[in-house]
Amino acid sequence: MPTHQTSVVIAASRLFTLLAISAQVVGAPHSDALPAIAGLGIMWLYQVLAQAVGRPRLALGPTTEAAAVGALCALGMESSPAVLAALLVPPLCATMSHGLQAMARTALVEVVTVVALGALWWHTITPDQGVAIFTWVAAGIGLSLVAGATVAGEPGLPDPLRPYRDAQHLIRQLIGLSGNLSSGLDTGALGGGLLADLGDLVPTRARFLYVPRGEDLTPVAASPSATPEDSAACEELARQARLLSRTVISPAGFAFPIGDHAVLAALLTEDTEIGQDQNSLDKVRAGLAPAAVRLDTALLFTQFRDAATADERKRLAREMHDGVAQDIASIGYIVDALAARPADDTQATQLNALRDRVTKVVAEVRQSVTNLRTSIGENESLGAAISGVARHLSEASGIAIQVRLDEQPARLRPEVEAELFRITQEAINNAVKHSRANRIDVLCHVSPPHARITVTDDGVGLQTGRTDSHGLTIMRERAKLIGADLSVRDNASRGLTVSVTLRPQPVTAG
Repeated sequence: MPTHQTSVVIAASRLFTLLAISAQVVGAPHSDALPAIAGLGIMWLYQVLAQAVGRPRLALGPTTEAAAVGALCALGMESSPAVLAALLVPPLCATMSHGLQAMARTALVEVVTVVALGALWWHTITPDQGVAIFTWVAAGIGLSLVAGATVAGEPGLPDPLRPYRDAQHLIRQLIGLSGNLSSGLDTGALGGGLLADLGDLVPTRARFLYVPRGEDLTPVAASPSATPEDSAACEELARQARLLSRTVISPAGFAFPIGDHAVLAALLTEDTEIGQDQNSLDKVRAGLAPAAVRLDTALLFTQFRDAATADERKRLAREMHDGVAQDIASIGYIVDALAARPADDTQATQLNALRDRVTKVVAEVRQSVTNLRTSIGENESLGAAISGVARHLSEASGIAIQVRLDEQPARLRPEVEAELFRITQEAINNAVKHSRANRIDVLCHVSPPHARITVTDDGVGLQTGRTDSHGLTIMRERAKLIGADLSVRDNASRGLTVSVTLRPQPVTAG
C-alpha cells in the first residue's frame, strides 16, 4: 500500500501528464483525440479519488490501468501522437505503489495493448507512431527506475503492522519446518551430542562447549570426567579462540569457533598427536559442521522464545496491575463505605473480615505483578537475583529467609538462569504462602555447567495439593525445559525441601 507521500506524487504525475497532453491536443486543428483525453481524465480522477477516500481496493490494478491507457492511446494516436505521452504514467505509478516487478508487467501490457489495438483500428502502425510508442514507454521505464531507487532510499511512513506480518510469515515457516527437525531444539542435548561427535573424531580427556554471553563465555556442555583444572584450561583456550576467531593449539589441547555462536575446547590424551596438526583440526571442524548447524538453530530458537516469553510476562503484569488489581481495590473501597455504617455488630465483624481478605488478595496480586516483572539483569548474577527476591518476600511476610551463595564467576546461559530463577522464586513463594514456616533457607550453588538450588523451610511439610494449584507442575515443566531435575521431599524433622539440580548432558562417546 503506498504511503500518503507516494500517493501525492502519483496523483501529481497523472495530473501534469494530462495537462501536457491536453495543451498539445486542444490547440491542434483536429479534435478527434479529445475522447481519448477525456477517458484518461475520468480514469485517473477515479484512481485518485479511490486513494483519497481510503478505498484503495476499489482502484484499478497496475496492469488493468496499463491496458486501459494502452487502449485510449491507440484510440487517439492517429489524430494526435501527443496522446502517447500517457504511456509513461502506468509504469511510474506501478513502481511507486507496487515495486519494480509490477512496473515491468505494466510496461509490457501497455505496449502490447497499444500496438495490437492500434493495428486493429488503424490497420497499420506508422514509423513515427512506433518511435513515439518506444520513446514514451522507455521514458516511463527510466523514470520508474529513478523513482524506485528514490522510494527504496527513503523510509517514508512506517507501517506499524509490518513487523507482525513478517513475524507471521517466519513463524509459519518455523512451524512447517519443525516436523523435520529430527534432533529437536534442546540446546543442552545438541551440545552434548556435538561433544560426543568430537570424542569420536579425536581422543580427548576433557571436552567443553561454550557460547558467548556478553564479554564472557558460558559452558553449555562438558564431558563428565572433566576436573576443575580441566575446566580452567579449556576456558582459557576457548577465550583465545573466540578473541582470534580461529583455531588455537597448545601442547595440552585445542579450541576453535564452531558454527556462528559457539566455541569448542578440548584437552588431549597423552598419546594423541592430531591436536598439533592444523590441517587435521580443520578436518575435525568440518566433520562437526552438521552438528554446529543444529546447535546454532537451537540457540536462535532459544533467543526467540526468551524474547517472546519476556514480552508476554510484561503484558500480563500490565493487565494484572491495570485491571484485576484496580478492580479488587475498588471493591475494597465499597467495603470501607459499608463498614463505616454497619447495621449491627455482626455485620461490622463480617465487613472487617471481608476487608482484611480484600487487602490480602490485593497484596498477592501486587506480589504476582512484581514476580512477573522481576528478571535477571545482564550484570546481575543468578544468586544476586534470588537474594533480591528473598529480601523482598522476607520484608513483606515477616518470615526470616536466609540465602547462601556459592557461585563461580562463569555464568550459565541466560535462558537456563531465567528458568532456575523462576523455579526458586516459585519455591520461596510457596513456602511463604502455605508452609506456615518461621524460617526459610536457600542454598544457591552455581559452577557452570552445573548448578544446584535448594529451598528448605521448617513448616508443616508437603500438603495435599489443591485442584486450583499448578505451581509444582509449572516448576517441573520449567526444570524439564533446561534438562534439570526437580525434587520435592519432606524433611526428617519438619518442613519441606525443594531442590533443582542442573547437570550437563551426558557425553557417552570418546
